[in-house]
Amino acid sequence: MLEHDIIIVGGGLAGCRAAVEIARKNPSLDVAVVAKTHPIRSHSVAAQGGIAASLQNVDPEDSWKAHAFDTVKGSDYLADQDAVEILAKEAPDVIIDLEHLGVLFSRLPDGRIAQRPFGGHSHNRTCYAADKTGHAILHELVNNLQRNGVKVYQEWYVMRLILEEGQAKGLVMYHILDGEIVLLRAKAIMLATGGYGRVFNTTSNDYASTGDGLAMAAMAGLPLQDMEFVQFHPTGLYPAGVLISEAVRGEGAYLINSDGDRFMANYAPSRMELAPRDITSRAITLEIRAGRGINMDGSAGGPFIYLDLRHMGREKIMSKVPFAWEEAHRLVGIDAVNKPMPVRPTAHYSMGGIPTNTDGRVLASADGLVDGLFAAGECACVSVHGANRLGSNSLLECVVYGRRTGAAMAEFVEGRKLPDVEEDGYLEEARKQIQGLLDRSGEYRIDFLRQQFQDAMTEHCGVFRSQDVMQQGLEKLEQLQEQYQQVYLDDKGKSWNTEIIEALELRSIIVVGETILSSALSRQESRGAHSREDFPQRNDERFLQHSLAYYSLAGIDISYRPVAITMFEPQERKY
Repeated sequence: MLEHDIIIVGGGLAGCRAAVEIARKNPSLDVAVVAKTHPIRSHSVAAQGGIAASLQNVDPEDSWKAHAFDTVKGSDYLADQDAVEILAKEAPDVIIDLEHLGVLFSRLPDGRIAQRPFGGHSHNRTCYAADKTGHAILHELVNNLQRNGVKVYQEWYVMRLILEEGQAKGLVMYHILDGEIVLLRAKAIMLATGGYGRVFNTTSNDYASTGDGLAMAAMAGLPLQDMEFVQFHPTGLYPAGVLISEAVRGEGAYLINSDGDRFMANYAPSRMELAPRDITSRAITLEIRAGRGINMDGSAGGPFIYLDLRHMGREKIMSKVPFAWEEAHRLVGIDAVNKPMPVRPTAHYSMGGIPTNTDGRVLASADGLVDGLFAAGECACVSVHGANRLGSNSLLECVVYGRRTGAAMAEFVEGRKLPDVEEDGYLEEARKQIQGLLDRSGEYRIDFLRQQFQDAMTEHCGVFRSQDVMQQGLEKLEQLQEQYQQVYLDDKGKSWNTEIIEALELRSIIVVGETILSSALSRQESRGAHSREDFPQRNDERFLQHSLAYYSLAGIDISYRPVAITMFEPQERKY
């Protein structure tokens, strides 16, 4: 049995920032990070546009309170306002701290950190490193892991969270290299496993974003909060689905339909292309539905619209958004200096997740905590995003709540003993699970079943939703869940068997997808990213509350808990 004082599952921004904070608070603690990829390959490196903070470098009128209000309004008033206050107040400090850690932010001519406009923000407050911001931050944090002696288990897949009598005690892990299965125990465990974009067929997320941490928590009997709120980013490059950063619109690009119109004037006239993402994604979808989408030959009636950078000029494009230019050139052969980019909404971000308090402690129920279990980042739901996240608030959440959770764990483990765990039963069960996959002579390939599931989620729980469509979707998912028992693996070896990992990830995708659809079916209103065509209005009387979904093989139970409203009374959301 392996053991550490603290284990962090996930090598992205939230997990690495927590590890660095623990090392700062108490260098004597033995900290380990477990990641199914190398930490540098975590999806955090794909975050392009920036990180929000009211530094006032560009806009002296900005303030933490303005940032907090924009965030709460953007969330369609579902964000917990105590958590948002912490996010906005601590933002300037964490930016300066990142700079001191070595992050190379883009600069103003006088040397101060540059700030750009971003969707839903009323001031220019998004700090950035060209359009490679996540990459710039994560590299420095990983360097600091090495400097602080944090043990990294890279390319280990966590199969199970060990939860006994309300206490998190350890993990069962599978070594992708050689098939070794081990149990790792700790005084505190943090889940920082990121999002689940791969539940859908078109996503900006990398192939590792399969919702493993959420599924792990759900299968251990813990609730998942607000899972119906999935962010579809307005500008996924068509047909690849990869993200074209909001930074491109922040720097002045236009969205145009087949008539050449900047159609956002009809949906959010005060904010235009920089309206919040849920509003912009719905606008694009409606334009395509109305026949004002574009085909590859430029004719009307196609599946995408244009993101037009041509008026920005080569120099600005290459200095401010070089990665976006490169993606379009590499993946669809378009030089954005001379031609507009084809884009359409793509599954991007999970507002919901594992519910936590503002110290990152995981909730076992509406009012109870799990002993020794913490979470932060995209897999968690402290609810600073509510029903819709504003761009450049996700990196901020990872850093602010990664830091807070690390500090809380360092304090939590003081004077605590390592828990007692009987490892034999857990190891035997895990070995049987892996051997069962290897021995199975089923009829479905993993890829076939995964594609069927992703297609069903996109068709039945996309940008627009309705009772009948989602009900059909749940029935389809139940069939696919049965078919999962009939998947087979071509690779029967133990060494670097990626099919085993794909089979385990497919299980995560199924659990998370069913939870999203069940939660969406229960919320009979439209709020933020959750847009019901049969319930088009927001209903504060019934649904100004967080959903809690409890997963079991027999089905999913939904209950609700109140939203923390401390500063801003809910009002109609207009832009």
